[in-house]
Amino acid sequence: MQDTQLIHEGLALMGLGMGFVFVFLTVLVGVTTLMSKTIGRFFPEPAAPIPAVGSRAPASRQDDDLTVVISAAVHRYRRRHRR
Repeated sequence: MQDTQLIHEGLALMGLGMGFVFVFLTVLVGVTTLMSKTIGRFFPEPAAPIPAVGSRAPASRQDDDLTVVISAAVHRYRRRHRR
């Protein structure tokens, strides 16, 4: 085979491969978008309850407890691993 013919066949094969990947990814994005819209339409996300003005949400209490636990763990780690 001549070099120019080999280069042309290589470029054709590269174009075919890149075209296939582009078409596949385009179809994948389309199907994913369609599935997302379908799920959103038939299974809507329930609305979150609105807490009363004066009450404190239990999730924030858990967040506060988690913050305290993480802070204590970091403090203990730093105390043990001083440089």
